[in-house]
Amino acid sequence: MSSITLRFLVEPSHLGQGGRVHGGTVMKWIDEAGYACASHWAGRPCHTVYTSSIRFRRSVKPDSLVEVQARLAFTGDTNMNIAIEVRSGDLASGRLDPITECLAVYISLDDDGRPLPISNWSPETPGEMALASTARAQFDNTYPAPLE
Repeated sequence: MSSITLRFLVEPSHLGQGGRVHGGTVMKWIDEAGYACASHWAGRPCHTVYTSSIRFRRSVKPDSLVEVQARLAFTGDTNMNIAIEVRSGDLASGRLDPITECLAVYISLDDDGRPLPISNWSPETPGEMALASTARAQFDNTYPAPLE
């Protein structure tokens, strides 16, 4: 599986002061979806090593339907680059508006803390190829030096 989509309703426990969902809660959802996608691809638990800029376009309202989609964008020898999008909206209409998106990098570690090799993923559709190209350009311009 090269993608996963989490869907759920905003609960009262998600709300902070002002009656909106805090950005940290949205970032938690991003990491959960990315972790699920990466760990499934790797076949073992993974660790987040990088998350690109997150800019919130709008806030998540109470009683909203939230969708968090995580998709493999490209893979390296030991890293999985996951594109993650968050959308929310009204349950009745089904319309979901963009909240934020980011690129996150995950690795799986052996018992000694060294990155493990992962299976290569190759984009097949034009949409996957475009995502891989965009993500690779962002990765090449912003990702820190490899872990040792």
